[in-house]
Amino acid sequence: MLTSPIDEIKSRLDVVEVIGSYIKLKKAGANFRALCPFHSEKKPSFFVSPARQIWHCFGCGKGGDIFGFIKEIEGVEFGDALRILAQRAGVELKPRSPEWQKLKTERQKLYEIGELATKFFEKQLESKTGKEVKEYLFNRGISEDSIKKWRLGWAPDNWQGLSDFLVSKGYKKEEIEKAGLVVRNEKGSYYDRFRARIMFPIFDLNSQVVGFGGRIFKTEDVAKYVNTPSTLLYDKSNILYGLDKAKLEIRKKDFCVLVEGYVDVILASQNGFLNVVATSGTALTPWQLRILKRYSSNILTAFDMDVAGASATKRGIDLAQVQGFNIKVALLPENKDPADVLSQNPKEFAKLIEEAKGILDFYFENAFSQADPKTPEGKKEISEILLPVIKRIPNKIEQSFWIQKLAQKLEVKEEVVSEELKKVKSEDEAFGLEPEEIRQLPQKSRKELLEERLITLALKRPGLLNYVLKEDFGFFLPQVSQILECLKNKKEVSSELSDFFNYLTLKAEVETEEEEDDVEEEFKNCLREIKSLEVKNKLDNISKAIRKAEEEKNLELSSKLIQEFNHWTQQIP
Repeated sequence: MLTSPIDEIKSRLDVVEVIGSYIKLKKAGANFRALCPFHSEKKPSFFVSPARQIWHCFGCGKGGDIFGFIKEIEGVEFGDALRILAQRAGVELKPRSPEWQKLKTERQKLYEIGELATKFFEKQLESKTGKEVKEYLFNRGISEDSIKKWRLGWAPDNWQGLSDFLVSKGYKKEEIEKAGLVVRNEKGSYYDRFRARIMFPIFDLNSQVVGFGGRIFKTEDVAKYVNTPSTLLYDKSNILYGLDKAKLEIRKKDFCVLVEGYVDVILASQNGFLNVVATSGTALTPWQLRILKRYSSNILTAFDMDVAGASATKRGIDLAQVQGFNIKVALLPENKDPADVLSQNPKEFAKLIEEAKGILDFYFENAFSQADPKTPEGKKEISEILLPVIKRIPNKIEQSFWIQKLAQKLEVKEEVVSEELKKVKSEDEAFGLEPEEIRQLPQKSRKELLEERLITLALKRPGLLNYVLKEDFGFFLPQVSQILECLKNKKEVSSELSDFFNYLTLKAEVETEEEEDDVEEEFKNCLREIKSLEVKNKLDNISKAIRKAEEEKNLELSSKLIQEFNHWTQQIP
């Protein structure tokens, strides 16, 4: 009988399905593999074991069960991971149970506040002004079904309407402030952040409300949009509007359409374009791109692209290029955004996507339209636009193709273009996160690595354990020694060591099989070096103890330590 919600969740959810909803997994023998979502890599080192219901990355060292994965991928505490997976598994967590009270975190309170605020704003659409808001949304082409699906609402022109409602539900104003929904003035009084605005809830990947965007209505003398500030739940650099609803379609179609606004996404979804998300007017960030790459490496932009300038939009696309995305650009009609096109003629939007140009073709066309390639000044201007773009191409063969094309169109020698390209400063370091990630990689000692390798070899060929004698177990770290004894005596590994043992078993499965003779020889070499390292470590410690005893003129202890030193000297393999 299941004794806890944790056990019940694990029994209902499969690790492959949970992780597969976040990243693309490929079958690899009995396991699945993928590019790790927690560090940059080109060769997949992230593995999922359906037999053991665990995952592990052999590049960055992170691993665990489904709860560990959700904690890492969502950046949450265990209590939040429990709630996310309970919702997914259909397991009820009773609010009044001691376990739930213990796990209820600050984040959970903010989720509850966000959900109640959304319901409050939705309800306001039934008011007199709310009905006018709905008419406005209908005129923009948004249907009643879409209003409900995206949970649009209205923040009344009231200084404390929302905060009074939330306080009546038992939340403190300090908690509401942490959710980004109220502002405290200099006198210490609170007032609602969103007033007289059409409300667009912003959802995380699990369709939970983490923030809001509020659009002005019937006035032009204030900011068009007001957004939730950074909170424990909401950081605009980590969020793409609509991704919770689009992620499966993005994976299915293997490309993502990027637009700028909330209405663009809503109208796209309403018209059957389900793989569309919004950057919400900000530049693409490394974190947003990392999230997108879980689902596809192909993106298509449907917003204004500034080729020659240094706009935030262009910088985001440049970053995507460095990150290895395949990028296309949909050329929108002049002075129109996707919402305009979709509300007037959805078929035209489909055509724009179908006829989208590759990013390099787009850059070339624009650069050559801005200057005369026949004049020295024009050649220079064009090359200054295009050389940094070509420099960012990670594949050298593809890069060579564009060097050749630029040389032909400028009517100069290919070698000249290549020479100029060398002068262009690489932006990889400015864009990438590699230095930070490298610092995060765990460092294991030589002895730890050898011990892990010894066990993985023994798991492949249990007969090799005959080389490990009873007196040898003292040379290993305690947990390794216990696992070796269990394997040698064919006993079950204790529950305390199960996580470490599962990791080693998965490692044994995913490593390339060696030739039989090589495996045996490598096992003996590992065993020999482990003993040698342990003996040398003991000798080093005894030497320090001898020096200290001699300094203290403790001749009896010094003599005893010298005998011990001589004993271990004879143990060196």
